[in-house]
Amino acid sequence: MMIKNKNIILEGKHQKPILTDIFYIDNGKQKPVVIFCHGYKGFKDWGAWDLVAKTFAEAGFFFVKFNFSHNGGTVEQPIDFPDLEAFGQNNYSKELDDLETVIDWVAATGFNYKDEACSTKITLIGHSRGGGIVTIKAAEDLRVTNLITWAGVSDYKNRFPKGEAFENWKKEGVYYIQNGRTKQQMPHYFQFYTSFLEQEERLTISRAIKKIKVPYLIIHGTNDPTVHIKEAKKIQVWSPESELFLVEGADHVFGAKHPWPGTSMPQELKEVVIKSIDFALL
Repeated sequence: MMIKNKNIILEGKHQKPILTDIFYIDNGKQKPVVIFCHGYKGFKDWGAWDLVAKTFAEAGFFFVKFNFSHNGGTVEQPIDFPDLEAFGQNNYSKELDDLETVIDWVAATGFNYKDEACSTKITLIGHSRGGGIVTIKAAEDLRVTNLITWAGVSDYKNRFPKGEAFENWKKEGVYYIQNGRTKQQMPHYFQFYTSFLEQEERLTISRAIKKIKVPYLIIHGTNDPTVHIKEAKKIQVWSPESELFLVEGADHVFGAKHPWPGTSMPQELKEVVIKSIDFALL
């Protein structure tokens, strides 16, 4: 029987809860764990992510996905971004702490689902910005046994505003990005930059990649307009033993959108999931 338990509240390290979902087949057998991290302006219930979770569970995994504590969602409204102040106070270090909290939860001896989850087999999957987060964590945490990135970024520093835009940000203390779907003006406070500088070595993705010792699968769409395919190719250069899997014609979200109206995944995302399942089972 498929168990789907949504919106479990984990206590984060930064005064905000981490809302978490688990999907698994209830059979009393320990299953390898997959922990999925959403990307920038993302959330665990986006688009077809529930269908992804269900497919992994049916393939024999204990699948975990969660909202980063400062992604802009709330316990009452985990979809979209009712808490823009939290969104503005988010940063990469907080996301790494959130992921660590989730791994600690799954790996704890008192974990409520320890009869269903094998905490010695943990695959991290990160989409887009989340790809950088899981990569850094995989380089740091020996509990991670497999790493998969979907349309993952290769560098955080070059994504900050530059030139006059940067000077305005520094002066004003905030800049705004419009969310194309919700039309919200989403704030980024200057702490996003200063917190990066404080841990720049740790947050340099190329440095983390070169330290990774676990099997590493890089998945990217050839028509990704958000994170160019050249970033995936850079990542593979830094990690020659990794596997690069290109999805021909796929965009940044592999054909999905929010909300997702169907009961099955788009073909490109299905291809990504099948490849990821095969890799995580190795």
